[in-house]
Amino acid sequence: MNRIWNSVVGKLWVTILLLVSFVLFVFTVLMLEFLQNYHMQQAESSLRQTAATVASILDDNETAEKTSELLSDILPESTNALIALSDQEVLFGMQEGVNKREIQDMILANKAFHEIFKSDEPVIKEMMMPSSTDEGKMDSYVVLGFPLNVENEVHGAVFIYQSPDALHKTSKETTKIVFLAAFIAFVLTTFFAFFLSSRITSPLRKMRELAFEIAKGNFEAKLPTTQSDEIGQLAVAFNQMGRQLKHNLEVINQENEQLSNILTSMTDAVITFNRDRTILLSNPPAERLMQKWFVNKGSQSTKPIPPELYHMLDHVLMFEDKLEEEIEMDGNYYTFTISPLYSGELIRGAVAVIRDMTEQHRLEKLRSDFIANVSHELRTPISMLQGYSEALMDDFIQDPEERNEITKIIYDESKRMGRLVTDLLDLARMEAGHMTLYKDELPINSTFERITQKFAQVAKEKHVQLVFDSEFDADAVISIDEDRIEQVLTNLVDNALRHTDAGSVTVKVEQEPTFAKISVQDTGHGIPQEDLPYVFERFYKADKARTRSKGGTGLGLAIARNIVKAHSGNIMVDSVVEEGTTFTFYLPFE
Repeated sequence: MNRIWNSVVGKLWVTILLLVSFVLFVFTVLMLEFLQNYHMQQAESSLRQTAATVASILDDNETAEKTSELLSDILPESTNALIALSDQEVLFGMQEGVNKREIQDMILANKAFHEIFKSDEPVIKEMMMPSSTDEGKMDSYVVLGFPLNVENEVHGAVFIYQSPDALHKTSKETTKIVFLAAFIAFVLTTFFAFFLSSRITSPLRKMRELAFEIAKGNFEAKLPTTQSDEIGQLAVAFNQMGRQLKHNLEVINQENEQLSNILTSMTDAVITFNRDRTILLSNPPAERLMQKWFVNKGSQSTKPIPPELYHMLDHVLMFEDKLEEEIEMDGNYYTFTISPLYSGELIRGAVAVIRDMTEQHRLEKLRSDFIANVSHELRTPISMLQGYSEALMDDFIQDPEERNEITKIIYDESKRMGRLVTDLLDLARMEAGHMTLYKDELPINSTFERITQKFAQVAKEKHVQLVFDSEFDADAVISIDEDRIEQVLTNLVDNALRHTDAGSVTVKVEQEPTFAKISVQDTGHGIPQEDLPYVFERFYKADKARTRSKGGTGLGLAIARNIVKAHSGNIMVDSVVEEGTTFTFYLPFE
């Protein structure tokens, strides 16, 4: 029931019913009033005509009996008559029903009829008198006083009054007819109201269902356009709206997909902020960056971004200005570009583009360090070559032995420069990915033991115990480039011997599930913990006071790392100062 009241059909039905009911009510009231007045007029006219006839009969007949007979014939039903000579004397009466005497006395006692005995004008009056049908009940009567023998100064009068039953019966019948007509009109109005409302609301319901379908994303649904009226035009407009919504949604989806692809493919981190500093959108690099920041902060803060970015964001939102800054945070360098986002003339948020410049800073530092190190490494042999060459050219050295020694120094330094240049070229080719490996299936134990034993004499001269140990079986093989791996192990053993004055150097080959683990462990001076992350950088010196007097170029470990990586392996270092150093590299053997 509640559904009907809330629907358009119910509202239209109630509105039409109220309007029709109001019209019928006004019509009924006016009709009843008109009929009542009409009946009263008809009753007065009938009474006047009857009174005139009675007066004529009384004038023509002298005996009361004959007059009474005539009056009983001509008086209409429910009409009574009194013939009075004065207000105190009644000649005779033609009355029916009960309360005859009371009605007679009330008529004669009414002052409005006293003048009728002296006047020639009839008097009509509506009076409340006892009912002629029921005891103890009052009814409304229409009473007409008509003068008799008006030629006399004082004359009689005839009083005719009509019982209200006929009038009431006529009014009731008329009222029944009016109410029956109102009921029929009410039923017909209800039927036509529902019919009209259904004709109007049926397409509206279809439009509502279509609107729900469009809200669910079904833009293929359409309304039939069979009507040519306003509802049909509305259906056509509705279908056009559905097609336009589908087109606009497709365009928006394409733009969103394009924007999403752009954001996803960007290497820079992009974060969109709302006016209240909450994050609306972020791309994958930004997610990884925020995770990194959160992990680095630990339990110190629950905010996903650092305070520096919040301060810059506050500045942009407050001053509506674009901001670009480079900030160092926790040893990392970031370039922040924050621009405001507008909605009309108001700022609705900001977008931040964050670029991690840590690697660029590291590469720039490596480049500058590389140039400085190369310059330093070349400056010493060049200075020695230049100085000793000038001494020879000026014949400053006369002793043949001293001349030969200087010549040998020049030769050694030139060889060292040649090795330095060769190592630099090899390292450049390796880092550029131009290194070619020539792999063979080689026995593990014999290959690594042979390379280790090359340094047996050097270890003996330095009083260092050189040990080789392997967990592999004698027939185990590994696919490697022998020359390149020999270069790696030679560099590691040579470094271990040069930095171990007394003690031991152990080369150990261990078996992992899919890797061969080769470790070179010494009991030498060790490397400080702060220098361990940089030992594989070119020209890096853990011992800042050490020189290249022993023939090293400072590129051996960098070359070793590239060779191991080319074999799909990994190399690492672990060291404790004054206890020793262990270099470990892994090579796949399956």
